[in-house]
Amino acid sequence: MLELIVISTLNGVLFGMLLFLMASGLTVIFSMLGVLNFAHASFYMLGAFFGFQISRWFGFWPALLIAPLLAGIIGAGVERYGLRRVHRNGHVAELLFTFGLAFVIEEVVQIIWGRSPVDYRVPALLDFPAFTIFSTNYPAYKMFMLLVSIVIFVGLLLVLKKTRIGLIVQAALTHPHMVGHLGHNVGRIFMLVFGVGTALAAVAGVIAGPALVTQSNMAGLLGPILFVVVVVGGLGSLPGAFVASLLIGLVQTFAVSMNGSLSGAFGPLSPAYASTWLADIWDVTIAQIAPIVPYMMLVLVLIFRPMGLLGTRDT
Repeated sequence: MLELIVISTLNGVLFGMLLFLMASGLTVIFSMLGVLNFAHASFYMLGAFFGFQISRWFGFWPALLIAPLLAGIIGAGVERYGLRRVHRNGHVAELLFTFGLAFVIEEVVQIIWGRSPVDYRVPALLDFPAFTIFSTNYPAYKMFMLLVSIVIFVGLLLVLKKTRIGLIVQAALTHPHMVGHLGHNVGRIFMLVFGVGTALAAVAGVIAGPALVTQSNMAGLLGPILFVVVVVGGLGSLPGAFVASLLIGLVQTFAVSMNGSLSGAFGPLSPAYASTWLADIWDVTIAQIAPIVPYMMLVLVLIFRPMGLLGTRDT
């Protein structure tokens, strides 16, 4: 039991930090532009495939730097030549634009790399067990993923809170016209923030690709949970995104590892109910409902606290 708790906690924190790498960029983008970028998870996928391709040519470590840079440049271009033009037509047009962009990126990835998973491997330098807990070897690469996520989180926090650039960005979130009157190019700030946000998602893709499956539908698998994180934490709240990421990462990881059920806790149903719908629910394990647990949390938050855990907006 202790081994299960320790391993699940490590995996949950790791999954939560990866979610935060993506949710942080999406949260800041929403705060500035007021639109949820449906294509955000697609930049996570682009980061994974760019990392795979560049690692085949130059190795993993150059890929860790080059792939997010390329994804960030593409993201900045999307904001400058796409979203900025669509913005004048309202939020519905922006949502439809990013929704269509997600399908375009997925189709392009399938054309170039195919539909099957690619052979994106852990770098040899980190392909060893970091430590052993009871009988389980914990991979060094997962600790590297956790370290990168924490370093980026701390760096992002310091930039936003302690630097001039961070102060300008925070001011542009709430008072863009005032920032413009002070002589700053607000449009360029929006473009750079959008690019950095997509680059953060790409970093998550580069480091998660070797540990998870890198394939053309990975954005669709992770995208819905990403929006759950943003809504549960509070739209536009960076601390809320961090708390929600860790919460959902831990809850889902522990749920997957638990085989408890109502029948195990209270015993089997009486024969009178054996052929009813109640029998099916009675035997369902926690691990079987683990994929829908984040969405159950989303429903509860929307009912009892629509602005999210740490959000301040009601809409």
